[in-house]
Amino acid sequence: KGEAPWPIVAVELWQTQVAFAIGILGLYAGWRGTISKMTGFYDLAGAVRYLVFGIVSGMLLAVCVDIIILSSVIISSLNIITVSLAAILIGAAESAFVLFLLARPRVFSLRASPPYGWSLGLGIGSMQACVLIYRLFDEELQSDYSGMSPVSLSLAFVIAVTSCIGHAILATWQGAEILESNRVQPFIISAIARGALTVCLVLSLFLPLMVLIAAPAIALAWGSAQSTWLPSGLTPAARQAYRRTIRQADLHRERAVRRIRGEIIDSDE
Repeated sequence: KGEAPWPIVAVELWQTQVAFAIGILGLYAGWRGTISKMTGFYDLAGAVRYLVFGIVSGMLLAVCVDIIILSSVIISSLNIITVSLAAILIGAAESAFVLFLLARPRVFSLRASPPYGWSLGLGIGSMQACVLIYRLFDEELQSDYSGMSPVSLSLAFVIAVTSCIGHAILATWQGAEILESNRVQPFIISAIARGALTVCLVLSLFLPLMVLIAAPAIALAWGSAQSTWLPSGLTPAARQAYRRTIRQADLHRERAVRRIRGEIIDSDE
């Protein structure tokens, strides 16, 4: 019997649980930081359903990334060009799945494609992060950062947040473009962007600075996602109410931080 190209990993059960917990924390951060603020403006029950779709499909896509890309990097059977093409192919499959779900007539009629895309992307990104972190904790991985250590734990949190937010932003942008009847061009661009994000995350297991390549693009797109893409399905009146709610929430949070205990608060509400 020949040896398998990808060896059996030596990761204990508790390490596996830690890996998946960190991946889910990235999902929680993306949900609490964004989609939870839209309570009352969109059907969040539907967003939760799409989150489940994302978790299931994200695990399948993560297995493809693990078998096709990460294992090939380990055994050096593919060069960077071939790895990039494989990543773009997986990204195209993800983009097609996102387009299929967010362009369904019921979702389109509700104009819920952007927020549903955010929750769908969070689920996909969290599962891909879980598998990468699981591999990172494997001491058999040919990396200076493998195993359980403060460095690997820090890298795991960065991978989780980058993967979740990156995939969520791309899916939200696709959803916003669907409402404008733009489908082909966003599909192509998002497939390439997802491929680039996947390559950066996989290579970050060996060169942690690779994750910083994706960070600036995510930071630049964050503002547009919050101010433009996510509220794009709202009516003008609902969008104005949503922005007013966000401003009031920020004001109340600032007052809570500055408040002296026992002091009476003057409210203009």
